[in-house]
Amino acid sequence: MRIEDLDTGRVRPGIADQQLADLAAIGLDWDGEVVRQSERTALYEAALAGLDTYPCYCTRREIREAPTAPHGPAGSYPGTCAALTAAQRAAREAAGRRPALRLRAAGRTHDFVVRRNDGAFAYNLAVVVDDADQGVAEVVRGEDLRDTTPRQLLLYERLEWPAPRFVHVPLVLGPDGERLAKRHGAITLGDVQPTAARRWMLRSLKLASADPADFDPAVLPGDPAVFPGAAP
Repeated sequence: MRIEDLDTGRVRPGIADQQLADLAAIGLDWDGEVVRQSERTALYEAALAGLDTYPCYCTRREIREAPTAPHGPAGSYPGTCAALTAAQRAAREAAGRRPALRLRAAGRTHDFVVRRNDGAFAYNLAVVVDDADQGVAEVVRGEDLRDTTPRQLLLYERLEWPAPRFVHVPLVLGPDGERLAKRHGAITLGDVQPTAARRWMLRSLKLASADPADFDPAVLPGDPAVFPGAAP
């Protein structure tokens, strides 16, 4: 079990403990102690030191408004800071700009941030380091994270670590057909009893039981599940 709490701006006291309690309530447990990313920064520092990175001073707005690089998808990073001179970097820092760190990938439009300009390690780097360190060989996660997979596979390659097998499952949607989110109301186990929630989750994934031995990616549905409300 891992608590991903590197984004301190979004961390709220007590939320992680409530999440663990909710998992226990629906019958999920875990091996060993709970791991917290905020206590593992030395591992991320060590991995970062072994990567080919460069400082990037661009804001999201600048990237969004910059001309798209040739053959790059719309909104992709145009490689603005990939070849800055030492003097150009010094000028930006003298102006008060704090750089993020980008990994040099295959073509500048694919360079991505591995450490943010506020010093926080990026999700893609942290999750790769954690999964490798914890011996994770299979990853099952939401369809919304599919586009991060190539970046993570590149990090496994650059760090010379074996990559896990990835399976992406459809998202849960609200009654309006949009991704289930806060706008649909704060649906918690206080609104949905643990037994009913567990039964609905198994049914939405076409699983006969919660036994890991019954899990077969081949039978997972290809379409999103629609959560009807507080009483599935």
